[in-house]
Amino acid sequence: MRRASLLAVPACLAVVLAGCGGGGGGTTAATRTEAAPPPTPPPPRTTARPATRASVVTVRAIDGDTGKSLPAAAISVRGATRRSRVTFAMRPRRLAVVNLWAPGYAPRSIPVPFAQQRAAVLRLYRRDTQWPMYGADAARTQAQTGIHLRPPFRIVWGRDLGGLVEFPAVVSDGVAYVANFYGTLFALSMRNGQTLWHFDLGSIREASSPAVDGDTVVAHSRGGRVLVLDRVAGRQLWTWQAGGEIESSPVVIDGVDYLGDSAGNVYALDLRRHRLRWSYRDGCKITASAAVVDGTVYLGDYCGRLVALGAARGNFRFAVSAGSPVYGTSAVANGRVFVPSRDSGALVAFTTSGSHLWSVSTGAYVYGAPAVWDGRVFFGSYNGLLYCVSAASGRILWTVNAGGSISGSPAVVDGIVYAGSFGHRITGVDARTGRVVFAFPHGEYVPVSGNGGRLLLHGYASVWAVEPAR
Repeated sequence: MRRASLLAVPACLAVVLAGCGGGGGGTTAATRTEAAPPPTPPPPRTTARPATRASVVTVRAIDGDTGKSLPAAAISVRGATRRSRVTFAMRPRRLAVVNLWAPGYAPRSIPVPFAQQRAAVLRLYRRDTQWPMYGADAARTQAQTGIHLRPPFRIVWGRDLGGLVEFPAVVSDGVAYVANFYGTLFALSMRNGQTLWHFDLGSIREASSPAVDGDTVVAHSRGGRVLVLDRVAGRQLWTWQAGGEIESSPVVIDGVDYLGDSAGNVYALDLRRHRLRWSYRDGCKITASAAVVDGTVYLGDYCGRLVALGAARGNFRFAVSAGSPVYGTSAVANGRVFVPSRDSGALVAFTTSGSHLWSVSTGAYVYGAPAVWDGRVFFGSYNGLLYCVSAASGRILWTVNAGGSISGSPAVVDGIVYAGSFGHRITGVDARTGRVVFAFPHGEYVPVSGNGGRLLLHGYASVWAVEPAR
C-alpha cells in the first residue's frame, strides 16, 4: 500500500502544475506537499538449510589375528553397548570413539571418522597369542603356548630386510618389529608385509630383539642405548645410555626394563619415570638377556656364571658356575633354570635357588638359548644336532640332525619345535616324538615367531609370513 501511494504523488503534482482546481473558474490555491520517506529495503532472501539427517552406521568386531567374528565382543558407542555388532544413527562429519572389549582380549578405544565411512570393522587382539618379547615370555621359555598353528603351511608374503637377521621379530597387534645387522628396526604389517615405518638405531652388528610395552616399542642398540619409540609412528620418545654395548633383548615388567651390557653391568631401567631404578656391578661381559621370574632376575655372564638378583632392589642372591662363558639366554620353568654353556658345549640345569641338577654335553659350542615345553628342554649345538632332554633328569629323549650348526635358539609352537641352522634351512620336529614334520629351504639363526593367525619364518636376511595351508 505504501508503494502505491508513493507512485500517486507525482501524478497529483502534475495536475497542480497544470492549473487544476475546484469548479471551472475559481481561484487557484497553493498546495503544500511533504517529501516521502525513502523506501524500506526488503528483507534479504534466505534459503532455509534442510535439517542434517543422521546416517546409520555399523561397527563390527573381529579377531585381529584371524579375521573371525567375535560374538562375545562388547562394543560401546555414545553410551550404546551391543554384542559383536552395533548399529546406530550419527550426524555426518562426526568422529566417534568406539570402545571394544572381550574375554581374553586387550580392550581398545578407537576414534572412527564416520564422515568417511558408514561401516567400521575393528580388530581386537588376544593377549595370549601375541609374541611381545624375545623368548615369548619373561621366563624366556621360547615356547608360545597360546598359538595353535601347525604345518603344512603356505607362504602369504615375504620380505628382504637388507641385512642379517640374527634375532627374531616380536609380534603384537598385527605388527612385527624386527632389526637387521645394520641397525634398522622395521615395523611390518603381518597382513601384507608392508613397512609401516623404519628407524635407525644408530649402530651396526645388532644382535637383539625389541620388546612391545603398551603403546611403545623398546629397543636396545649395540651402541649401548635404550630407545623407547612410539609404536604407531616409530618416533623416538626418549633414550638412555648404558655403560657398554648392549646385546641383551629387553624384558619389561611393570614398566621396568632389565638388561646387561658388555661392561659387566646389570640395570633396572624405569621406563615410566625415565630414570635408573638400580644397577649391579657384575664385572663380567654380558650378552645374554635377562629372565625374570617370581621377583628374581637370572642372567648368565662371560665369567661362566649364572647370577641371580632381586628384581626390586638389585640385591645379590647367588652366583653359580656353568663351566664356561654364557652367551645365550637362560630359560626358567618349574623351579629350574636351564643355562647354555658356550665353550663347554653343554646345557646345565640348576634349581632357582642355585643348586646344580644336571649337565648334558654335546662336544661342540652351545650358543643359543634353550626352549622349555611340557617337561622337555630343547637346544641346539654346533655339531648340527637338535636335542630334546628331560627337564627333570637331563636324559636325552631324542636328537635330530638340522643339516648344519645350530647357533640360534629353537622355539616351540603348538607342539612343534623349530630350529634354524647354518645349513640355510628351518627344521620342524614333533616335540614329543622327534619326528621331522616340516622343512623350509631358508634359515640361518632363529626359526620362528608370530601370532594367532600367522607364523613368521626367519631366513638369513628375509622373513616370510605363513599360515596353515588347509
